Amino acid sequence: MPKVVVIGAGIVGTSLADELTARGWTDVTVVDRGPLFATGGSTSHAPGLVFQTNPSKTMTAFARYTVEKFSALEHPHGWAFNPVGGLEVATTPTRLADLHRKAGWAQSWGIEGRLLTPDECLALHPLIDRDRVLGGFHTPADGLAKALRAAEAQARRAEARGATLRPHTEVLGIVDNGRRVTGVRTTDGVIDADVVVCAAGFWGAQLARQVGLVLPLVPMAHQYARTGQIAELVGRNSDLAEAGLPILRHQDQDLYFREHVDRLGIGSYSHRPMPVDMSTLLSDTADEAMPSMLPFTDEDFAPAWRAAVDLIPALEDSKVEEAFNGIFSFTPDGMSIMGEHRELAGFWVAEAVWVTHSAGVARATAEWIIDGTPSIDTHECDLYRFEDVARSPRFIMQTSSQAFVEVYDVIHPHQYRTALRGLRTSPFHSRQTELGAYFFEGGGWERPAWFESNAALAQQLFDDGLAVPQRDEWASQFWSPISIAEARWTREHIAMYDMTPLTRYEVAGPGAAAFLQRMTTNNVDKSVGSVTYTLLLDDTGGVRSDLTVARLAPDTFQVGANSPMDFDWLTRHKPADVVMRDITGGTCCLGVWGPHARAVLAPLCPDDLSHEAFKYFRAIHTHLDAIPVTMMRVSYVGELGWEIYTSAEYGSALWDLVADAGAAYGIIPAGRIAFNSLRIEKAYRSWGTDMTAEHLPAAAGLEFAVRMAKECDFVGKAALEQAAAPTSVLRSIVFDDPDAAVLGKEPVSVDGVCVGYVTSAGYSATIGRTIAYAWLPAHIDVGRAVDVAYRGATHTATVHAEPVVDPEMTRIRR
Repeated sequence: MPKVVVIGAGIVGTSLADELTARGWTDVTVVDRGPLFATGGSTSHAPGLVFQTNPSKTMTAFARYTVEKFSALEHPHGWAFNPVGGLEVATTPTRLADLHRKAGWAQSWGIEGRLLTPDECLALHPLIDRDRVLGGFHTPADGLAKALRAAEAQARRAEARGATLRPHTEVLGIVDNGRRVTGVRTTDGVIDADVVVCAAGFWGAQLARQVGLVLPLVPMAHQYARTGQIAELVGRNSDLAEAGLPILRHQDQDLYFREHVDRLGIGSYSHRPMPVDMSTLLSDTADEAMPSMLPFTDEDFAPAWRAAVDLIPALEDSKVEEAFNGIFSFTPDGMSIMGEHRELAGFWVAEAVWVTHSAGVARATAEWIIDGTPSIDTHECDLYRFEDVARSPRFIMQTSSQAFVEVYDVIHPHQYRTALRGLRTSPFHSRQTELGAYFFEGGGWERPAWFESNAALAQQLFDDGLAVPQRDEWASQFWSPISIAEARWTREHIAMYDMTPLTRYEVAGPGAAAFLQRMTTNNVDKSVGSVTYTLLLDDTGGVRSDLTVARLAPDTFQVGANSPMDFDWLTRHKPADVVMRDITGGTCCLGVWGPHARAVLAPLCPDDLSHEAFKYFRAIHTHLDAIPVTMMRVSYVGELGWEIYTSAEYGSALWDLVADAGAAYGIIPAGRIAFNSLRIEKAYRSWGTDMTAEHLPAAAGLEFAVRMAKECDFVGKAALEQAAAPTSVLRSIVFDDPDAAVLGKEPVSVDGVCVGYVTSAGYSATIGRTIAYAWLPAHIDVGRAVDVAYRGATHTATVHAEPVVDPEMTRIRR
C-alpha cells in the first residue's frame, strides 16, 4: 500500500486524509507544525461562511460536496455545519441586476435559490434597514461551517481507518531520488513516503519552492471583527446553535455578516490589499494567538464600520470588541491550485483552498491520486494552467492583490485587468494599434476584439440594411457593433485575423507519429502535409483538449493546442525519442479567410493554391513573396482561406504584404468577437468553454474526431468502448428575438424546468440572431422551444440543427 504524507492538518489536509482512507489508502500520515486542530493556519480562524453559488461550475460542485459532507459529520461538541442559509442584498441597481445573474448560475449548477423583494429580505434578516435594500438572493442550503470541528471529525475518522496524526512536527524539506519523492524530512526525522501532498495553506508556496515549484498565490490579510452584544440578538440563539439568521452579504460595500450568539461577526474586503511577508510572519505575530492572525488595523476598518451601521442600524449602539487581520491565500484568478509536480512524481499540491470548497477539493485530489483522474473537471484549478508570465513574482503579487480588491465586485465576462497589459504581443501589434484595435487579453496575449478602422465600413453596411441588435447595457459592455460588420465582411469578402496567440508545439523525433497516435483520438499518422483535427482524452474518456495536428515532415509535427496544460499532459507521456518545444512565441500566424482569399494570396505564392492542388486540411511549406511560410488550409470561421505561419521576425512584413495585396479586394482586419460569432455559426466548439474533461466526445458532438478502428489504442479508448449513450448533449440554439443576447452560463428551461445551461454565444450577422451552445438533455429534439433566463429577463430560443450556417460545408471547400 502506498505511503502518503499530507503536510498540513487544516481543513484541506484532514479532509484529504478522510477521503484517502475511505478509498482504502490507509497508510496516511498528516503532519503539522502546530497543535491539533487549531494549527495556526487559516482554518484556525476561518469565519466558516459557505456560499455554494459561483460562476465556476467546478467551484460550485466543490462547495456543494462540502455542504453535503459537513452536514453529515458528528462532533462531541456540536455541529460541524449549520444550514442557516445565505442572503445577498443589493443596495444598487447594478447589484440587483447581478443578483439575477447569480440566480441564473444557481439554476444552471443545480443550487436552490430564490430572488427576494426588500420585504422578504427583511423577514429573513430583521436587522437590515429595509429602505436601503432593493432586493436580495436567498440560498437556503448555504450555511456556516465550524471548521475546527469539521477538521477534527474527519481526522478522527481517518485515524480510525489507520491514519496517523503528528502535530508539532515541522517539515524541513522533501526527500527524493531525483525522479520522485521518497519521504519528508521533519524536525523528528524522515517519514518515508510514496506520495506527498502539500496542503500547507498560506505556507504552501514556500514549501513548494523547495522542490522547484512555483505556486501563484499570495497570503493576504483580511479583516474580521466581532461586535459587542446587540440587544436585538439577545435570546435569539443558544450558545450551542450560535446562529439562526442567514449569513448576510452586503457586497456593494464588500462586507459580510454572521451571528455569534448575541453578537455579529463582520468581515471586510473593502480595505487596501495587505499582502503578508512570510519571511517575518512568525516575529510579526509573536504576541498574537496564532500566526494566521495579524494585529487589527483600526484605520482600515473605519469605512467598513460606517457602511455596516448604514445597513444594520442596530450596530449604532455597539462597537468592535474583538478583531484581527486573518490570513487567507489569493491567486491571480481566484481559483485553487491542484495537481502533481511534473518533474517530481508523487509531489502533489492542494492549495489556495477556502473552507467553502475544502471537502470538494479533497475528494477530487484523492480521486486524482488514486484513480489517475478526478470525477469532476478541474482544469480551472490545474497547477499547470498558468503561462510563464503568470508565474513571475510581480505578476503573482499584482494580480492576486487585484483579485482581493475585486472579490465582491460585479465583474463582466469580458472585463480584463488594466495592469500588466502588453506583456505578450504578436508582431502585428503595432499595425493593429494604428488601426484602432480594442484589445481583449488571454494567456497574457493582447488579442484584438474589433477595429475602429472598420467603423466607416460598418456604418455603410448598416445603412445598406445589415441589422444591428439593440443590446442592453450589460451586453453592450466591451462590445461594438463594428464586430457584426467584420463578421459579415468575412463571409462576403475577405478579412485577416491575428491567430498568433493560439498555442502551438513542435513535436519531433523518430517516435513522434506513434506518440501522437497513442495520445490522440484521430488518425494523425498520415502523409506529410496532412492536417488533422483530433482530441486529447483522459483515462475516463473525457475531453481534456482538442488539437490540430499538422505533419510537416516524416518525423515533425506542428500541434495547435489550448493551454500550458496540454504541454504538461503530453510531456508526462512523452517517450525518450520525442522532443517537444513550445514554439508559440517565436512564430506568428495570420488567418486569411473569405471568398476572395485565393484571389489575394495566389499571386503571392509560387505554389498552386487551387482547390484541386491544395485541398482542405492540407499544409505546405512555401513562400508568400519573399517570406518563408507554412500555409494550412484550415478555417475556424468556416470560409475559404488559410492559416499562414512564419517566424516572428517576418511578422510585420507578412501583415503588410497581405494587407497591400488584399486592398483591391477590400481586405480588413477583424477581431475576436467576429471570429467567435463565425465559429459558432459553423458549430465549431471551444474547449474549456463548450466542453471539458467532464464530457465525452459523443456528447460534445465531436465523435467525428474519434477513430476507434485505428491500429493502436489511444488514451481513453477503453473508457469510450464501455460508455453508455450520453444523457446530455451540446446543441445549438437560435434566439427568436433579434435583440436577445446572452453571454454564457445562463440557465435553459423547458416547460418551466431548468434542464441545462448556455456555454458560449455570439450574434450571427448571417442570420440576424444570436446563436448559442447549450448543454441539454439528449431527448430534446431539434425544433424544440426553450427558455433562457438572462439577468431578470426570459428569452425564447429554438434548438437548431448544426451547423446553423452552410450545413453543406460548401463555402470552406471552394
